[in-house]
Amino acid sequence: MPGTDVNTEDAINGRGLIGAAVAVSAWGISSVIAKEVDMEGLAVAAYRFGTYGLVVAALMSARRHRIGWKVMRASMAGGIALGFDVALFFSAVKLTTIANATVIGALQPIVVAIAANRVFGEVIRPRDMALGLVAIAGVVIVVLSAASDAPTDWRGDLLAVGALFAWSAYFVFAKRAKDVITTNDYTVGAALWVAIINAPLALLFGQSLAWPTLESWGWLLLMAFGAGVLGHAVMNWSLQQIPLWLGSTFTLLVPVVSTTVAWAFLDEPVTGVQVGAIVLVLVALTGVITGQAGIGSRPRPLRR
Repeated sequence: MPGTDVNTEDAINGRGLIGAAVAVSAWGISSVIAKEVDMEGLAVAAYRFGTYGLVVAALMSARRHRIGWKVMRASMAGGIALGFDVALFFSAVKLTTIANATVIGALQPIVVAIAANRVFGEVIRPRDMALGLVAIAGVVIVVLSAASDAPTDWRGDLLAVGALFAWSAYFVFAKRAKDVITTNDYTVGAALWVAIINAPLALLFGQSLAWPTLESWGWLLLMAFGAGVLGHAVMNWSLQQIPLWLGSTFTLLVPVVSTTVAWAFLDEPVTGVQVGAIVLVLVALTGVITGQAGIGSRPRPLRR
């Protein structure tokens, strides 16, 4: 039941909003870069997250800040969730279309909104909820407008649902980690867990973990420290500045950014319907974001 105490911990500030926007933009660009890497999905994940985790952990150790068992234990749940999200998504697209998997993934804000209310007592205004649903509809149109006639398999769709819940869980665990370790520690620990999970899975599914080519290393490093720092690290920090449901809603920009970047740099076609849907997503999310002005100064009920 709502109490009379207030919770200002999730007060919204501009830096958190900007950080979330930067993070999802980095993820969207990373999705396009992944197409340039001549490696299979699980192997890319193992190298990408492993490189980020090991390099940043080494740099932190040089500054006498070690990533020990406390960090690995505190980041375990989130890292495992993210690791299985990656594994399940790449497995899903082998059985179903990328469009199906992406549309299912776009439902994340709904799952996270429910979890945010149950776990953190966050309350979403009807106006924001309506705009969020409009943005989700826009993402569905963006993806399905480019859908192919490739066959689908319900097992692939089921794996995509699993990825959806794993990705949602990662956000929840990232929000909770602030009570135990720093954002940087959490991001590094989670990255190491992703590599630990995906390396053996890559071998299990017959994907080569052979040393990447020089060109592939260039793309991997760009993904590791682009999506790693500007994506995961910045989003994990932003989730401490803004409500969980709002950070999740920002992820609806990922397919919009990736579609736009692929059109601009890879000459992938974009239809008029997609352009209209992209505008719809941007307008809806702009409405959500601008509607948060001043919320941080108002106390909100804290669930007991």
